[in-house]
Amino acid sequence: MDWGLDADVPTALEGRSTSNMPAKKSSSAASVLSTWQEKLSNQSLTVGIMGLGYVGLPLGLLYAEKGFNVIGVDPDERRTKVLNQGKSPIRHIKSERVSAAVKSGKFTATADPKDLSKVDAVLICVPTPLTKQREPDLSYVESSAEWVAANVRPGCLVVLESTTYPGTTRDIVAPILKKAGLTPGKNVYLAYSPEREDPNNAKFSTASIPKVVGGTDATSGKLAAALYEVIISKVIPVTSAEVAEAAKLLENIFRSVNIAMVNELKIVFDRMGIDIWEVVNAAKTKPFGFMPFYPGPGLGGHCIPIDPFYLTWKAREFDISTKFIELAGEVNTNMPYFVVQKLQDALGSKGKSLRGSKILLLGLAYKKDVDDFRESPTLKLMEILERHQAKVTFNDSYIPQFPGDHHFPHLAPRKSVPLTEKTVKAADAVLICTDHTNVDYTALAKWASLIVDTRNVLPKGGKNVFKA
Repeated sequence: MDWGLDADVPTALEGRSTSNMPAKKSSSAASVLSTWQEKLSNQSLTVGIMGLGYVGLPLGLLYAEKGFNVIGVDPDERRTKVLNQGKSPIRHIKSERVSAAVKSGKFTATADPKDLSKVDAVLICVPTPLTKQREPDLSYVESSAEWVAANVRPGCLVVLESTTYPGTTRDIVAPILKKAGLTPGKNVYLAYSPEREDPNNAKFSTASIPKVVGGTDATSGKLAAALYEVIISKVIPVTSAEVAEAAKLLENIFRSVNIAMVNELKIVFDRMGIDIWEVVNAAKTKPFGFMPFYPGPGLGGHCIPIDPFYLTWKAREFDISTKFIELAGEVNTNMPYFVVQKLQDALGSKGKSLRGSKILLLGLAYKKDVDDFRESPTLKLMEILERHQAKVTFNDSYIPQFPGDHHFPHLAPRKSVPLTEKTVKAADAVLICTDHTNVDYTALAKWASLIVDTRNVLPKGGKNVFKA
């Protein structure tokens, strides 16, 4: 790869000071990269991971499996204890991988940020949610950056992976580092590389998904790209951190807008008596110019329901109204209400009202075969149904208990009920919210008096099956 090295950039990779004071200007950018690549080649570089969740843990395991020492930092002491015991707190990440990494001595989890003083690079993988006012909540990024600034040595590479608006790395993280005496491009290096995790995707894993990387300066971008190249099959360097930040938003806005379109078409075609899933399946036979998206009960997960609003918020700074993005968000946000209306209609066809009815929600996870309920539309459905005074239970074999989250603390604690003939027959209606593959849908259709299917998992035409 042609690195296009910039000249006369100081480094602290060699002869580091133990304080956070700027290091002596001892070498050029070429020397910095040469030293960096040598450390990567002989695996003497130590990688720090801030946040050991769905993004950070897979990255940490990959580096450990490649022979690098990894220090994972997470404020949740229960999580770090479980990981150090060789167990995985995340269903789709096998405990065998964690155990092997821990036993090799290459992976250690800690709740103490002081351990970041031992790392050569630290990847920040923390949540970036929205506030109740649908504005960016960067508190996790800011607190993580403060931990990093207070503890890393000069010469360290800092990479933000959390999804955010363009300018966050340069305008939020860099000033926190500078306040601690660490200036990006001089005695510390700073870059952005968006996470692209898709939990439980059998086709693509962390190592096989191309990685976009952009630095706040040229040297930082080159160091970050080299760091990722040892674990990722393809790295795509871009000219700045802002380009990398914007690329991630584009990816998820693209999905949000297209899902909104097909969700709106579902409502239109439903009124016309046309099956939207049959329409999509017919349209996708065109071998060019069409990409299938499928409707659902609403948007879920840590990305698509949230990320578009990061750009919407930032665009206001430039006097731009992102009407297209906001309209898509409005359509997707209203889908749970459409589903509840379809459920009411289905119950009405049986001479029942929603009030007082026993509703069994099938699937709490935001998508099939994962244990992740972040932003799950099932939670909004549960809230709406209980507001209508329905009696709501849920079943999800991957989530035995819902502990609550920042949006729906009032719905917790709540345990999953077993999916048996008895529990199904006791319900006035079963609402299929998540299409987990381990469910016996044939038995479900046989036992249930009424099913409302939002995921098209049951065949059309059953007397007790309604589509929503």
